Amino acid sequence: MHDLETDGHRARKRFGQNFLSDPNIIRKIIDGIRPQPGELMVEIGPGLGAMTVPLIERLGHLHVVEIDRDLIERLHERYTPAQITVHEGDALKFDFGSLCAGGEQPLRIVGNLPYNISTPILFHLAGFADKVKDMTFMLQKEVVMRMVAEPGTEEYGRLSVMLQYRFRMGRLFDVPPGAFRPAPKVMSSIVRMAPLPKEQLGAKDETLLGRIVTAAFGQRRKTLKNTLREFMDDADFQAVGIDPGLRGEKLSVEQYVAIANHCSARGGDAR
Repeated sequence: MHDLETDGHRARKRFGQNFLSDPNIIRKIIDGIRPQPGELMVEIGPGLGAMTVPLIERLGHLHVVEIDRDLIERLHERYTPAQITVHEGDALKFDFGSLCAGGEQPLRIVGNLPYNISTPILFHLAGFADKVKDMTFMLQKEVVMRMVAEPGTEEYGRLSVMLQYRFRMGRLFDVPPGAFRPAPKVMSSIVRMAPLPKEQLGAKDETLLGRIVTAAFGQRRKTLKNTLREFMDDADFQAVGIDPGLRGEKLSVEQYVAIANHCSARGGDAR
């Protein structure tokens, strides 16, 4: 796809830009978010402002993270500092926790996430879950289906386990390609992520949990006996009551937590 002129702005392929333009879809998304006056909210990638305008109308003030300097200039021209705070830079490197500094108010995060960096940005955002009330995103439908997938399905994988460990996930509705300019080649979906209470998380060592899940899905066709041999032997599998002949996609989030906690309690994660 070549860069496309959109409302005087050239959509940049390197930024994964596809601008939402359908007013009915925009209204439906805002109604799903239900922004309230005075809430602390940040929009990732406001683009041409399709969601920014109604968000500011309902909130009063909005934070945005934008990397495109042309769009940043437009935002400064259109809104006053009382309406918007623009954070120039890459959302993958942005410290979202800094927006909550000194305050007790939880952060709400929304956005039409660039599809070319959707997985790394979701993992980055998960690191701020303890400061967040909820996150509502538009993503490629294929990615959303992986995020909400259940064990035993083809879509279930590392993304499913690690996000479902930390968040209550919900797919709200689909958005067709025609709702964007330029139109992407894929269907999109809206997903909401609400952090689970810390007491529900259960893993004694979340870094170890991540390593185990990554290993389990690293070679999907191999059994846990092979993919987790660095962490577990037959006696370990027997201790946690899990069949080593299963593949990674068969295990629930709770079973992965049980494996990680067993390894942690054993006093060393590797065999």
